[in-house]
Amino acid sequence: MRELRTVLPYFRPYRAAMAWGLVLVVLANAFTLVQPYLVKLPIDALTGPAGSDPDAIRRIVITYAVLLIATAIAGGATRYWMREILNGLSRRIEVDLRNDFVRHLLRLGAGFYTANRTGDLMSLATNDTLAVRQAVGPAVMYTANTVISFVIGLAVMIHISPWLTLAALVPLAVLPPVVTWFGKVIHVRFERIQEQFASLSTMVQENLSGVRIVRAYGQEKAQAKEFEALNRMYLKRNMHLAYASGAFHPIMGLLTGAGMVVVLWYGGVQVMAGRIGVGDFVAFSFYLSLLAWPMIALGWVVNLFQRGAASMARLNRIFAIEPEIDAPPEPHAPPEGGAAIEFRDVSFRYPGTDRLVLEGVSFTAEPERTIAIVGPTGSGKSTLVSLIARVYDPTAGDVLLGGVPLPAYDPADIRARIGFAPQDSFLFSARLGRNIALGLPPSAPFDDIKARVREAAIAAHMHDTVLGFPDGYRTHLGERGINLSGGQKQRATLARALAIDPPVLVLDDVLSAVDTATESSILRGLRRELKGRTAFIISHRVTAVKDADLILVLDEGRIVERGRHAELVALGGTYATLLRRQLLEQEVGAA
Repeated sequence: MRELRTVLPYFRPYRAAMAWGLVLVVLANAFTLVQPYLVKLPIDALTGPAGSDPDAIRRIVITYAVLLIATAIAGGATRYWMREILNGLSRRIEVDLRNDFVRHLLRLGAGFYTANRTGDLMSLATNDTLAVRQAVGPAVMYTANTVISFVIGLAVMIHISPWLTLAALVPLAVLPPVVTWFGKVIHVRFERIQEQFASLSTMVQENLSGVRIVRAYGQEKAQAKEFEALNRMYLKRNMHLAYASGAFHPIMGLLTGAGMVVVLWYGGVQVMAGRIGVGDFVAFSFYLSLLAWPMIALGWVVNLFQRGAASMARLNRIFAIEPEIDAPPEPHAPPEGGAAIEFRDVSFRYPGTDRLVLEGVSFTAEPERTIAIVGPTGSGKSTLVSLIARVYDPTAGDVLLGGVPLPAYDPADIRARIGFAPQDSFLFSARLGRNIALGLPPSAPFDDIKARVREAAIAAHMHDTVLGFPDGYRTHLGERGINLSGGQKQRATLARALAIDPPVLVLDDVLSAVDTATESSILRGLRRELKGRTAFIISHRVTAVKDADLILVLDEGRIVERGRHAELVALGGTYATLLRRQLLEQEVGAA
């Protein structure tokens, strides 16, 4: 239950609503608990001298019937507003918690997402926040309701007959250990359910995202069978929880029922002995019945709290993870205009691995120059450019902007200067135009955004293709842009990077899905867009980067050659070998 302490700050903006809700809890219980007393009074009156007068009987019955109806209506109204306020408050807390959780996820680095499955995080953001809401809403409301009704009802019962109250509560003495034991069982079993639900969500998410691969390899039946096994395990764990919850409530009912049996026997003896009146006995029985619900509700409340605590513990484990890359307390102001980007003896290994992906990399990209990075697959090209955008920080050495190490800047300021077109062309399930305009400020005039999207699409050789779509830039894309070809997705990604008009442009093999001639044509057309920018272009095709101001040749994480195209060809090393191999492949393909 300690895990739920971290949700307490979320109550602060709603303190007034919480106070009003608790006041209504008191009033609702007061109206409910006064009703047995309103039953007692006419019974006492009717068993007295007034019981022989028909007119008096009529007045008594009508008077107390009206009072009972009035208190029932008042109690129902206050109970409605109690639920409206406290349950509404819990919904707002759920929204705030989910917003904070997603904001925290967006701050975490790439290493976190390597170690955590998307399905697990989706389960936390939906299923677990719902369980926390039930703990801070209905559970809190019914806890207050239970405590107030129990305290007031018990006080009245003691007032009527202390000995009868003691006798009625003897069977309930075993409640605390029973509640504690069941609470632990429910906590453990619910946590297992949430873990299984996360695995289930992950498999569904992966199969739907990769449905074309599943179909291509004929794995529909195999994947459905694997899902069925996970689903059956989810059912099994839910049934284990249902067994515990199912046993809990009858045991609570048995104990409260035992108290009622004691009251009927011992209370009847007291009435026959004349120690308490019939009205007191009837009222006492009503009060004990009213206390039975809080006792039963106690089990449900414990169930909700245990579920909420298990879910909050899972959320807290993520909240406790600090971002690997964050802004310093006093970030350095980013340089105005162009600035040199320098790598000083940079080495890098991915978290949890021993192999150096980059080792001793040093070079300087002067402002408004184009740097090409080539090399065999796995040589570290994509890793190198990811350090520029601070997707990762170097394991050793420094990356500097304008002579200042990147960690001295706010990462948001650095990334705002970079138009990044990654190797994996990711597009959102939204309109094509909105995908291209992703980095543009939403507050900008619509006509300006529209014009910029069009200019970027023209530069990326995407505009004519878009005009061929029935809805043009309003074409709604499927998940990850599934209704576009590989080349179209890459050109849309390139247009998105160009649309923000960045000082630094990073193109990470962004045109690998188009043919060599089209790539060369697009890159030639980009020369106007590259003017005034520092550009980093990664390509497996040497012929596509021959016009770069500086070409870096990577092999096994090291820069083995650097220079311009003609210089590297004359050198006759790795670059020249790559060029000859690719020219030969083109000749073979043409034949």
